[in-house]
Amino acid sequence: MQLSEVGRVTKEALWEGFAASAARFPDRPALAVQGETLSYRELETRAKAVAATLAEFDPGGVELTAVFAYRSRTAFVGVLGALLAGHGYVPLNPSFPIERTRAMFRRSGCRTLIVDAACQAQLSGLLDEAEPGVVVMALDADDVAELRTRWPAHVFLSAAELKSAEAWRAPVTDPNAIAYLLFTSGSTGIPKGVMVAHRNVVAFIDYMVDLYDPRETDRFSQMFDMTFDLSVFDMFVCWERGAMLCCPSQKTLIKPGQFIREMELTIWFSVPSTAIFMKQLGMLKPDRYPSLRLCLFCGEPLPAASVVAWSEAAPNGVIENLYGPTELTIACTRYRWDRERSPADCEMGIVPIGDPYPGMQVLVVDEALNEVQPGETGELLMAGPQMSLGYWNDPDKTAAAFVTPPGRDQVFYRTGDRVRRTAGGRPMTHLGRVDFQVKVMGYRVELGEIEQAIRDATGLDGAVALGWPATPSGYGGVEAFVEGGGEGGVIRDVVSKRLPDYMTPRRIHFLDRIPRNANDKFDRGALTKMLEEGL
Repeated sequence: MQLSEVGRVTKEALWEGFAASAARFPDRPALAVQGETLSYRELETRAKAVAATLAEFDPGGVELTAVFAYRSRTAFVGVLGALLAGHGYVPLNPSFPIERTRAMFRRSGCRTLIVDAACQAQLSGLLDEAEPGVVVMALDADDVAELRTRWPAHVFLSAAELKSAEAWRAPVTDPNAIAYLLFTSGSTGIPKGVMVAHRNVVAFIDYMVDLYDPRETDRFSQMFDMTFDLSVFDMFVCWERGAMLCCPSQKTLIKPGQFIREMELTIWFSVPSTAIFMKQLGMLKPDRYPSLRLCLFCGEPLPAASVVAWSEAAPNGVIENLYGPTELTIACTRYRWDRERSPADCEMGIVPIGDPYPGMQVLVVDEALNEVQPGETGELLMAGPQMSLGYWNDPDKTAAAFVTPPGRDQVFYRTGDRVRRTAGGRPMTHLGRVDFQVKVMGYRVELGEIEQAIRDATGLDGAVALGWPATPSGYGGVEAFVEGGGEGGVIRDVVSKRLPDYMTPRRIHFLDRIPRNANDKFDRGALTKMLEEGL
């Protein structure tokens, strides 16, 4: 850490905020997970032991450590241990198909791996074909003799064999070094590794802390898996101020209302589909969650109807809609909900994404990357301190996504999201993905407009429209899925009075729960597969 010109302590590494809180609040609770609560001192001691041990091994030119753990003490110790060793961390998820996890591990080049008890069963998927010499820290294992016998070409360590925390020495961290490498879906089926530097994420954390002013008495939710970058907010904004991070189990994740009340959460962060799910199941009754003082949503479009219900259930909570792709470090625009003003700001029933964070520049462009006029729609491009380093070992994809628009001398990231440029004091609104604007029988169709018509007709927030079936020139029509019950024919008749025939869904399918992906977003790929297989 160092002092800025105005006397404020500035950070260069992601882990420094946690270290400062551990020094200031050693006995306060830092983490509640799997029925166990760890103080800052306990969490720091475990993480420093991991870090000191990692420092003993040559990472093979790649200062990255993979963390193969899920909602466990080891998951959080592993992340902090990697960072305290001067490494970036690479989260792996046991719920992913092992082929995908193996591809992520191989592409990362990691030679050090931290694993918890639950993920040990999948080790063969990573190690059987790995190059010799991977160092595996099995932090939940008392004895690793069996692992050593099975994989003699690799190095195994139990928690008892780690260095002491006193052996740890603070690493010198380059602000441009990778803080975490996060793999996202690639259009070719090969995961893309997004390289997020310490300076990118520190800029984000600093702004969030200044804006929301978390306190050491706050209790943060931890709804996101570590392979979803929103989890970084949960951990490091919380730990920046000595607050407590509350991690639900897989079973508790499907009971979010109970989780809020039992843990007396004060700061909530989730994807909008969680709010939709809670509203659908009657979990958003008035005054249900009075402990919440800050409620954040990010990751997909946020229906206004869900926010209205949430504001009644959490009457003391400030509600904000955040927006940001992984490549722009977690979130980069924000919109604060106002009960009086906000309904008029919404477009297609979706809450605006609002204004950019400090230093982040917005450019709304046409297909030739020329800026559109105020009030017009186009693809959102952004640049600034949160723009990541690009894609790991993939210069071609990096060059395609990080571009210099005509007449500009700065690199911008192409988000692939369609927005309406601000005009007349109105906030920026999100209109869906560029690829959610589809051609149906020669007409340009906004799938979001169809989804809003269905939400209005049904009173249900969970609605997804898809172009179907595919044709050489686009799609032959539209099919829709709704989360909940209803009569498809009746709803179709209502929607047809609002939409032209080519936009009216040919069929409306009702599901108890629309499939979600690993990040709990609506899984359009799974729905397309259902159509391909005849439902």
